[in-house]
Amino acid sequence: PRHGPLPALLLSLTVATGVVDAVSILALGRVFVANMTGNIVFIGFALAGAPGFSLVAAVLALAGFLIGAAACGPAISRWRQARGRLLAVVTTVESLLLAGALTIAAGSAEPFGDTARNLIAVVSAIALGMQNAAARELAVPDATTTVLTMTLTGFAADLRERNVPVLIRRLLAIVAMLVGALIGAILVLRRDTTWALALAVALVTMVCAAAWVFGRRPGPWQTPARTR
Repeated sequence: PRHGPLPALLLSLTVATGVVDAVSILALGRVFVANMTGNIVFIGFALAGAPGFSLVAAVLALAGFLIGAAACGPAISRWRQARGRLLAVVTTVESLLLAGALTIAAGSAEPFGDTARNLIAVVSAIALGMQNAAARELAVPDATTTVLTMTLTGFAADLRERNVPVLIRRLLAIVAMLVGALIGAILVLRRDTTWALALAVALVTMVCAAAWVFGRRPGPWQTPARTR
């Protein structure tokens, strides 16, 4: 209750993240645009000369992610005291960026050439960098929207405590990412990349619309979680 509608909205963004990462891995040549741990590992593989890994795409995705996270800083400073409004502003920009990636994909033939692939990777990474920075500031437990390593660790390590609400919360985050990746992969493999990106845009846009609605409603959940 102290986080209001934020857990549900961030779960929806987690689904969108799974969809976008399905696109990046399956259609952009083994590059992550949301999970920078995996992306840094891929950069190491590319530097070692491993086949099938694009150093340029991975570096651009990393740079885009950092740019997106840095660009989110002013929004965090401006709307730190209104968490709903912060999420609304960030997802507005994110939806526009993902729509830009969708436009590039729709105007390019698959399999993508280097230029289209790199552009989609960097634009999507900027969007996901902003999303990750906003989720970090919102500080909803187990709702990073992009990385599940600590969520999985907490789920397994805390099983003995049998704290059902916490376990369910973590399980929902895991399932949300899995569902997003599954649906995204099905769309990329059986349709094309534009279908998957269109789904990601739709999910983020729905979250954006809900955040604008809820963001106008006062409540204790609007205040920064780190100050309570």
